[in-house]
Amino acid sequence: MKKASKNILPYLFAFIILFFLIAAIFAPLIAPFDPVKQDLMHRLKAPGTVTDAGVHILGTDELGRDLLSRIIYGTRISLLVAFLSVIVSTVTGTWLGMLAGYYKGWVAVLIMRIVDIVLSIPPILLAILTVAVVGPGLGNLVFVLGFTRWPRYARVAYAQTLTVADKPYVQAAQFTSVSTPLIFRRHIIPNIAAPLIVVMTLEFGLMILFEASLSFLGLGVQPPTPSWGAILSTGRNYLSIAWWITSFPGFCLFFLVLSVNMIGDFLRDYLDPHSIRR
Repeated sequence: MKKASKNILPYLFAFIILFFLIAAIFAPLIAPFDPVKQDLMHRLKAPGTVTDAGVHILGTDELGRDLLSRIIYGTRISLLVAFLSVIVSTVTGTWLGMLAGYYKGWVAVLIMRIVDIVLSIPPILLAILTVAVVGPGLGNLVFVLGFTRWPRYARVAYAQTLTVADKPYVQAAQFTSVSTPLIFRRHIIPNIAAPLIVVMTLEFGLMILFEASLSFLGLGVQPPTPSWGAILSTGRNYLSIAWWITSFPGFCLFFLVLSVNMIGDFLRDYLDPHSIRR
C-alpha cells in the first residue's frame, strides 16, 4: 500500500500542472467574465455573489472585476513568462557552460568567473535592479529572469562537459576534424541533457515565484493585465474586508510551484543512474 501511494504522487502533481496549463491555454473559453472589465457597483463582493452579469464564484476585487477570470488569465501570464525565461536561461547557460568545459583554459576561467560574479548577487535583487534599468513589461521581464538565472545552467553544463569531453568518441571526432557545433549537437548535448532537464524543471517553479514577486512590487507585467503577483499586491490593502483577493491567487501560486518542484524531484530520482528503482 505504501508503494502504491508513492507511485500515485507524480500523477497527482502532473494533473495539477496540467489543470493550470489547460486553464492558461483556454482562458478565453473558460473565464466567465472579461478580466479587465470594471463594475464599481459590485466591488469587493464575497465569493458566490450573484449580480446581473452572473455569478462571481470567487468574488470581485477592488474595482468590481471578477476574481476567477483574473486568476485564470493570470495563469497564462505566469506560465508564459516562466516558460520563456527558462528557455532563454537554458540556451544561454548551457552553451556558455559547454564552451567553458570543452575549450578549458582561459575560456573556462573567463566564463566561470562571470558565473561566480552573477551568482554572488541575490537573484531577486539582481532582477529588481535590472528591471529598474530596462523598465517593466512582459518582454523585459522574460529577459531579466533569463539573465539572472543562466549561471546555474552554465555550472551544470560545465561540470558535465568536462567529463564528456574526455571520452574517446569525442576525441575521435576531434581528430577527424568534425566541427565543434556538430560535436556539441551529437555527442555532448545528448549526454548532459538529463541533469539540465532536472534543473529546468526546478527553475520553472522558481521563475513563477520570481514573476509573481516582481509583479507584486509593480516591476512585472503592468496593469490592467492580470497577474497573480499584481492581484496579491492590490489585495493586501483589503485583507481585513476582502480576504479572498489574496487567498485564492496565493493558493494557486502555492499549489503550482509545489507541483512543479515535486515533479522536478521525481525527474531527478528517475534520471539519476545511481538511483535504485524498485
